[in-house]
Amino acid sequence: MSISLIKHGEDRMIIEEGPHSTIPEDEFFDAVETGLDKIEEDRQLRVRLKYQSQQSQISNAGSVHSTGNLEAEDEISQQAEDFGTGAQAQSHKLWPEIDRICTEQLTQARQGVGEDGNGWQLFADEGEMKMYRREEEVDGMVIDPLKSCHVVKGVTAREMCHYFFDPAYRNDWETTLEDVQIVDNVAPDTLVFLQTYKRIWPASQRDALFWSHMRRITDNLDVGANDTWIVCNHSNQNEEYPPANQGKCVRIYLTVILVCQTYLPPGKDSKTATRDDLTCKITYCSTVNPGGWAPATVLRAIYKKEYPKFLKRFTGYVIDQCKARPIMY
Repeated sequence: MSISLIKHGEDRMIIEEGPHSTIPEDEFFDAVETGLDKIEEDRQLRVRLKYQSQQSQISNAGSVHSTGNLEAEDEISQQAEDFGTGAQAQSHKLWPEIDRICTEQLTQARQGVGEDGNGWQLFADEGEMKMYRREEEVDGMVIDPLKSCHVVKGVTAREMCHYFFDPAYRNDWETTLEDVQIVDNVAPDTLVFLQTYKRIWPASQRDALFWSHMRRITDNLDVGANDTWIVCNHSNQNEEYPPANQGKCVRIYLTVILVCQTYLPPGKDSKTATRDDLTCKITYCSTVNPGGWAPATVLRAIYKKEYPKFLKRFTGYVIDQCKARPIMY
């Protein structure tokens, strides 16, 4: 994501992304940080306007049911008995890869950090939320694996994964998103997405093509866990899907897993628990190659600032969405 200034004549400069950057890294970081801050300000404004609109509708007779047909249809599709089992996706040619990657990522997510000198470094510690990274580069590009552990109240594992997986809600919490396309509707619990992200000057615009699978885990549950759900995302290069680095976008390559566990207090079960009884333990792991040419110091500075904001924003959004709804296990 470094840029080169190419002079054409006396009074014209073209800024382009390339490996021969002349812009100082601190100026590059400041420009990206300013762009991200502006996106966050716009998101907060949309949230306030949406809340005001909802309050206005609620005050009018007959408006209390205006939750939207899309959300209703989505929740119906997720009520099928085999949702989260992969049963409907197993005939798809991507299934062997999906099953293998999900199993590998869940195993890695369940491993601890720091106990065996495996290189994890704590970089954010805010109450229940702790974030670790391990410094790694491929061909000079930072791809530091990230691992986050968090605990929130008032939601279930399935609810947390539901809002992470379903594209109907993604624009509400993923602030840099410009567009989401479903390029392959494999099954209700398995989709292939092409996501385009907003351009943040001076970086080029990015996109990502990946499958996403939501699954209920039924084996090797942690002691005391009522249930466990995951969402796993992994980049895919299937020839049937839009190719990488065609046109204005640089392709991002990612592997992400969100692991969520529901815990209930002694004497409570899914039939008797209220929202006040719910505790959700979250593990979020990601490895992202942003493509292009990005100074390592700039990338790591951005990750250090933005990842904690992302996890707090997303979990806060889910808590807010669920607080007045029936509990979904």
